Amino acid sequence: MGVNSNRVEHFDNHHATLRIQTQTPSLEIHAVQLPPQRTTLHKLRQRVSEIFFPDDPLYRFKNQTTFKRFILALQYLFPIFQWAPTYNLTLLRSDLISGLTIASLAIPQGISYAKLANLPPIIGLYSSFVPPLIYSLLGSSRHLGVGPVSIASLVMGSMLSEKVSFTQDPSLYLGLAFTATFFAGVFQASLGILRLGFVIDFLSKATLVGFTGGAAIIVSLQQLKGLLGIVHFTSKMQIVPVMISVFKQRHEWSWQTILLGFSFLAFLMTTRHISLKKPKLFWVSAAAPLTSVILSTILVFLLRNKTHQISIIGHLPKGVNPPSSNMLYFNGPYLALAIKTGIITGILSLTEGIAVGRTFASLKNYQVDGNKEMMAIGLMNVAGSCSSCYVTTGSFSRSAVNYNAGAQTTVSNIIMAAAVLITLLFLMPLFYYTPNVVLAAIIITAVIGLIDYQSAYKLWKVDKLDFLACLCSFLGVLFISVPLGLGIAVIISVIKILLHVTRPNTLVLGNIPGTQIFHNINQYKEASRLPSFLILAVESPIYFANSTYLQERILRWVREEEEHIKANHGAPLKCMILDMTAVTAIDTSGLETLRELRKMLEKRSLQLVLANPVANVAEKLHRSKILDSFGSKGVYLTVGEAVADISSIWKTQP
Repeated sequence: MGVNSNRVEHFDNHHATLRIQTQTPSLEIHAVQLPPQRTTLHKLRQRVSEIFFPDDPLYRFKNQTTFKRFILALQYLFPIFQWAPTYNLTLLRSDLISGLTIASLAIPQGISYAKLANLPPIIGLYSSFVPPLIYSLLGSSRHLGVGPVSIASLVMGSMLSEKVSFTQDPSLYLGLAFTATFFAGVFQASLGILRLGFVIDFLSKATLVGFTGGAAIIVSLQQLKGLLGIVHFTSKMQIVPVMISVFKQRHEWSWQTILLGFSFLAFLMTTRHISLKKPKLFWVSAAAPLTSVILSTILVFLLRNKTHQISIIGHLPKGVNPPSSNMLYFNGPYLALAIKTGIITGILSLTEGIAVGRTFASLKNYQVDGNKEMMAIGLMNVAGSCSSCYVTTGSFSRSAVNYNAGAQTTVSNIIMAAAVLITLLFLMPLFYYTPNVVLAAIIITAVIGLIDYQSAYKLWKVDKLDFLACLCSFLGVLFISVPLGLGIAVIISVIKILLHVTRPNTLVLGNIPGTQIFHNINQYKEASRLPSFLILAVESPIYFANSTYLQERILRWVREEEEHIKANHGAPLKCMILDMTAVTAIDTSGLETLRELRKMLEKRSLQLVLANPVANVAEKLHRSKILDSFGSKGVYLTVGEAVADISSIWKTQP
């Protein structure tokens, strides 16, 4: 085929295609095609499907009978129907062992975390009974150990305590805790039903590392009240007031409490260290909290006439969860507080629960449906709010023990709930002499693992902006407040997204010698500039938010290139090629920016050429008629073809 320097443009009505039929002896110039024509409704339907149904949850219903679809729907809504028909004694044995093991951890943790939320200890046990039963019916994770968690307990306690005193008005405080749990559940279930799970993605890994680390330190410092035997302690959650209160109340320190508390803290930390070093001995740290409770209770009981300074739990009512729907507040001055607390604790607990579930699912090579988990956790909390429970989710410590103990299905949660039920019905009087200082030691041991300094160091090494987000959320929790620290974390995450959107990367590309490959000249030292060409790549969609910046940045690249050419006495700049491979979308502001950029470059006797626009970008370029202003040499399939074709045209010119 001979050389044809004239481009023939043709649009087919049935399949809109811009055909570029130019050839050079060395390189064939291919067609830049437009996508098939589709109606607006079809585009909208596909876009909505991509946003809300990326996993195509209805694929299993295709080509099925009505009865089969009913069974599949039942299994989708209640995953227990998937594995129940094949359940056997071997699985039951594994689940029985793991269920009893996590029950030994859940009982002392439930009591401890309830006190962390400034709630009666019995509420922690109630929250370890009903929610696990609900989750076992609705949840899709086989290893998630459900119950109260430290961070959500801390946040609920700190937010409610700012407005309502749990000592002066315990009934109101308890009612608000149940109401916040109700709204947390509604919010969580709504995210799942409406498939809006991406909302929780605004809490990035970096901000969560900082937030949980700061919260863990605050939780630990708050436990100094119990470890030192202080009676009058600050209710504030910032590090400075807490430390001031610790040393200001030195006269209340009890040597008996300190001796008992630090002895059991050392025991718990030692067992934790053993289990971390030797994972097969997971049961050592799992059994340690209950062992500590039993031993300390016996010790205080035997020395009850000599240990008056050691604070004890006291009376705990026997019996199953009493109904609490009559305690929910749906009006009044504290409704806004309950809603705000519910949403924040709901986001935190949901983030933790899904992250934990996916972590252990990946280890066993099965998938956890994020939206189903949101519905399961949400409905679990709604039911819990009506049965004297506060916010619960999947606990990492409990799930790790459950996994290591060999759990096979969610029956392990049912076994755990049964053990808690037996405790509620028959064993509550045994906790009367349990010292509060041991509960403080259990909390410190549980939250100390949340201080992930290794991840923080990795953030510093890999991404300084992520480390800044981590540090800001960490310091915000420590020195301002837990809710504001979380707010700072979210704001920093959003700012980071905005920075990426409004200030995208632009790169100068060079040719890898001997190839048609063009890459970043800063990344590949062998990549070289081509005389008379400036080749730029934009690594983001072009929107109203970044179009002005991109225009200014591209013009600056042109100016700097001209200065570079002048300083090195190179060939004059004639053409700028914009590689649009990474431009995944463009709006009308972006289209107008390209039009204005072409005009500005034309005034400087420079040609603007576009390379490899993706399907929807090419379609918008065509519909907006912008390519008409670019002329016959405005768009190419690749940078290499653009360079070859334009260079061949220059050679034919006198």
